[in-house]
Amino acid sequence: MEIGVPKETKDQEFRVGLSPSSVRVLRENGHSIFVQTQAGHGAGFTDADYMNAGAEIVSTDEAAWNRELVVKVKEPLSSEYKFLQKGQILFTYLHLAADRKLTEHLIDCGTCAIAYETVEQPGPNRLPLLTPMSVIAGRLSVQFGARFLERQQGGRGVLLGGVPGVRPGKVVILGGGVVGTEAAKIAVGMGAAVQILDVNVERLSYLETLFGSRVELLYSNSAHIETAVKEADLLIGAVLVLGRRAPILVSRELVKQMQPGSVIVDVAVDQGGCVETLHATSHTNPVYIEEGVVHYGVPNMPGAVPWTSAQALNNSTLPFVVQLANLGIKALDVNPSLAKGVNVQNHRIVHPAVQEVFPDLVS
Repeated sequence: MEIGVPKETKDQEFRVGLSPSSVRVLRENGHSIFVQTQAGHGAGFTDADYMNAGAEIVSTDEAAWNRELVVKVKEPLSSEYKFLQKGQILFTYLHLAADRKLTEHLIDCGTCAIAYETVEQPGPNRLPLLTPMSVIAGRLSVQFGARFLERQQGGRGVLLGGVPGVRPGKVVILGGGVVGTEAAKIAVGMGAAVQILDVNVERLSYLETLFGSRVELLYSNSAHIETAVKEADLLIGAVLVLGRRAPILVSRELVKQMQPGSVIVDVAVDQGGCVETLHATSHTNPVYIEEGVVHYGVPNMPGAVPWTSAQALNNSTLPFVVQLANLGIKALDVNPSLAKGVNVQNHRIVHPAVQEVFPDLVS
């Protein structure tokens, strides 16, 4: 099979769909890989690295896109819609619940669109292709939050770890899944006072075994959210509803009651976000101030650490890519976990969660 690896076009997205080591495995399976020049440069991979692994370097977007299987990291931007075609398999993060325009185009063009974030398997690692990036985004959320709490960055000048005689900063995390857990690890390590709110009592019990008394664990309801958010120096949105838009848990009125210069980092922004006042930003312009609060809404946070994140992503996606390359669309019949990743196929939305978001687009 011919496999294309375009260079990412999202603002400061330096990850790449296939690493040279992944290319080598695919070549050993008899496939031809076409990598757009400098596609891996930001992640530390040169064109020579790809050629040595057996890839052919192509100079144009079209040459990378015009293949049976296209492996990316982030969703196609509007400038790339023209490359999507019937009979093509697209394997990437899509987050369609927050992108009606892309959903409509995928329906029109007939591409089989498989989303990393909805590939689902039984067992504890339920979302194998979302988990590695959730780990990185969770850890980065506190790192970025601490940075933008600095006065020079627009924050209120709080050191999360505090010092003897001065209380530490307070970090409130909405959601105790992978993102929330990893954020808490970093926040605790920095010496912050940490609260996690979640609606899953079993998950809260697990988090108690993990953190003990170092983290305050609260059942997530409107009263607890209101009290916690008002007191937060750093608020982290870590809510995930598989395939659907994230629920709004923090209203504009509640944001108004936060301390001036406090910071919100919403990792759920690629699914619409869980804070009413937050909208997507970019690595070039990551923050804005609204209601006196610093808002950070970069949807591709792991793109800031591409050397780490590109390899972590490839470690998880490669077995699925190999199966798609070897079997084509028949891989969906063989692998139920991969089949659950299909969002749009044969001009139809097929993923139930995306159907619920766009009922008027369901035929």
